[in-house]
Amino acid sequence: MSEHAGAAPPVLGRRERKKQATRAALRDAALRLALRHGVDNVTVEQIADEADTALRTFFNYFSSKEEAMVAPVSAAAEQLIAQFRARPRAESVLRAFREAVVTVLNEGDAVSHDHIEALRLIRREPSLMPQQLAVLASQEQALAEAIAERVDPPGRDGFYPAVCAAAVLAALHVVLDRWLDQAAGLDHGSATALLGRQCDAAIAELTAGLDRPGSPDV
Repeated sequence: MSEHAGAAPPVLGRRERKKQATRAALRDAALRLALRHGVDNVTVEQIADEADTALRTFFNYFSSKEEAMVAPVSAAAEQLIAQFRARPRAESVLRAFREAVVTVLNEGDAVSHDHIEALRLIRREPSLMPQQLAVLASQEQALAEAIAERVDPPGRDGFYPAVCAAAVLAALHVVLDRWLDQAAGLDHGSATALLGRQCDAAIAELTAGLDRPGSPDV
């Protein structure tokens, strides 16, 4: 068995690279305009114009402006799953997930930056919540499949991967929500260190188990 969980990603052809670039341009334009003007004050026509594409092209990639504005969360989720799959098989599921999260958010690239900005936008724009929930549902399914590939022997009913994926993503939501509040104003190194500590705290809770004895009646 290989030491690593996944193989190198396939090399994309020219057509696929062009499609990815167009999607990224629309995604970036949507987020940029939403941050600048607010969700309600942005139209799909403006997004297409900002990305220098036709309106018809926009709808080839996104069904609504809200979906485009939340797309950075989808991009980060795809990176997270890829990083998780690439972790050494010797790592436990929770350790591999922790390392994948820190890697993605510590890369400092455009996807990481836009993901954080999109999360901040979603917090102040409730109209984006349905789209975020749709992204999270898709991410949960993909993570469950990746967990099953790592640990599940043939014939299992898949209950553990599904429960584990739901639990770790819920923990990640708590971590990121707190981190967005506490990391404001910190330099990159301090913010990254804080994220690592909070991930460790959340992973420790999951590792210890969530069951606790009830308080005795007084």
